[in-house]
Amino acid sequence: MPATASGGARAEEAASALSLSSSAPFCMGTRPEELAARLVAGGPGGVGGPGGGCGEGGEGEHERVLALREIKNQIIGNRTKKLLYLRLGAVPAVVAALAEPGASPAALVQAAAAAGSFACGVDDGARAVLAAGAVGHLTRLLAHPDDKVVDACARALRMIYQSKQAPMFDVNNEKNMDFLLSLLDSENENVTELAANIISYSCNSNTEQLALCGAGVPQKLVSLFGGSMNLRDACLESMTAIIRNNWEVASRFASMDHGKAFRSIVALIHDRSPRTRLLACLCLIALGHASPCHFLDRQIKTKLILVLLELIEEPGHVGDEAPLALTTLIKDSVELQKQAFSTNAVAKLSNHLLANTLQTRRAVTILLALAELCSKQEESRSQLLSGQVSTLILDALKHDCADIRVAACSCLKNISRSSKVLSAGRLSCDTVIAPLVQLLYDSSTSVQVM
Repeated sequence: MPATASGGARAEEAASALSLSSSAPFCMGTRPEELAARLVAGGPGGVGGPGGGCGEGGEGEHERVLALREIKNQIIGNRTKKLLYLRLGAVPAVVAALAEPGASPAALVQAAAAAGSFACGVDDGARAVLAAGAVGHLTRLLAHPDDKVVDACARALRMIYQSKQAPMFDVNNEKNMDFLLSLLDSENENVTELAANIISYSCNSNTEQLALCGAGVPQKLVSLFGGSMNLRDACLESMTAIIRNNWEVASRFASMDHGKAFRSIVALIHDRSPRTRLLACLCLIALGHASPCHFLDRQIKTKLILVLLELIEEPGHVGDEAPLALTTLIKDSVELQKQAFSTNAVAKLSNHLLANTLQTRRAVTILLALAELCSKQEESRSQLLSGQVSTLILDALKHDCADIRVAACSCLKNISRSSKVLSAGRLSCDTVIAPLVQLLYDSSTSVQVM
């Protein structure tokens, strides 16, 4: 994989690159200007020039495959190259290869991979791919007889649906629902994972949740938990989207197969994969909030707290989001905040914050979790204020990141709800009030409000 200007390829792009790598010789120029010009000028008539032929076995088709592969290899994980090719008008030419009836499977595979990569992580790239009509062509090619083409198109569509620019998929439309169900029934895991991604992206209303539930989608998603880790994670995200804030759907799910589906998600909070554990926790949290009467088991709630506290030690996205999941779990619940305190949550969160200083995303989510733990519990407030982390919270008021300043203010707001803390003068004018007054003039409106 080529060196990147942005620190490396995204996971989806990297997987695509590995599956499509080839050692075929490449002799044409590899400068972006040359490659883009060849594709743009070639079109259906062939990249190789007049008479070159773009049929499956023609020389022009062979050169087009090489050009598409080289463009794909150059742009994977490289934002700078993506933007350059966008300026050169390469995207419509790449998508045109998907539309051509006589295109070879090799050309379709490379064009799909390039289209997906253009859409991944760059909004302008996603807009260009959508404007060129890639979604329609990629969707049509999911029925192609060549499995490699189907895999490449499914991966490309998954990358497109990671972008906020992607179109919403109307599941209330009968034909769309039938199509989605056909994807879920596919034996190709890339295709079923695509279906799960579409559901997570497009399921935003009660009517959509009820439509998916009525069509038996939750049962299909649960049946796919035995697939690959990526598929299982995608299905968990979809289940969360279908259940979230919908009492009727959550109730149906909790009683599905006499509770077997619910227990299958509970089992996943002990999975080997940290991301799977986090997603299973988030799904159960969504279920508990949507239908509290189906989530009364104190032991499960305690396990969720313990798992999320463990996940805070994980690197990357999982460790960053685990404190936020804990915050959502215990929000406005005296019972759960007491349970969290009894599992030493305040100390564990404080120690992690002290050990890693104020790393932007992780610090924000930990501070918000500490704030929630102090919202109703006097013991949590006292423990937080008595430790070294109290000094770090005051330092956070002056941090360059506005989100950290907001989170620190939230912590202090909930600590100050304690009459004991206030009467003891532990929030003195010099150390706390003066910095807060200064933040009334902060450049961020969110900081001023908090």
